[in-house]
Amino acid sequence: MSKQPAIVLVHGFWAGAAHWNNVILELYRKGHSDLHAVELSLTSLENDVERTRKMVAQIDGPALLVGHSYGGAVITEAGNWSNVVGLVYIAAFSPDAGESLGAITQLHPPIAGPNLIPDSDGYLWIKREKFHESMCQDISADEAFVMGVTQKAPVAATFGDVVTSPAWRSKPSWYQISADDRMIDPANQRRMAYRLGAKKIVTLASSHASLSSHPVEVAELIDEAARSLC
Repeated sequence: MSKQPAIVLVHGFWAGAAHWNNVILELYRKGHSDLHAVELSLTSLENDVERTRKMVAQIDGPALLVGHSYGGAVITEAGNWSNVVGLVYIAAFSPDAGESLGAITQLHPPIAGPNLIPDSDGYLWIKREKFHESMCQDISADEAFVMGVTQKAPVAATFGDVVTSPAWRSKPSWYQISADDRMIDPANQRRMAYRLGAKKIVTLASSHASLSSHPVEVAELIDEAARSLC
């Protein structure tokens, strides 16, 4: 393969495509201009996989999928599209066939689990006053306040959706573990990273929001993956 893959960034729960802003700038500075950020509905895994596949289908050439948090489950299924050449997981879920996010979470429940609250419409929110300490304790209070106000809540039932055909079983993967994560327990991340047989595993002293607090290191891992696939 000679053409550098396009990079498709897939966000997680309680965030939107703009959560990748700092990483996008770092990747652009490293020479990556074919960048795409999917905006998910967070209503079901099926809906979000389909939205991601539609974006990937518009790419003329190879694509590298990068998923943060729940976005990892999305790329695990969407990565089966023919032009996807690799997967990068950023503090992310990487379920096996028949496995749900809820099942993985129950193995080692996250510290911030009690700070989640459902609303009357079935959406699951991080309590506003607990957002900073739960999601992103290593960024400024001002940044965390904005993230808390703009958080994009998932439908709680999405935690029960299962992956049917994990792309990581047939395509190369990379994984970044957030050692101070309060949303996905680091023990769960380590288990998933090693189960993948990831080509490289990077551990950062980061909150769940490593995209915001460690964009340079996150971009370095994505860049390394992209260049190795050329």
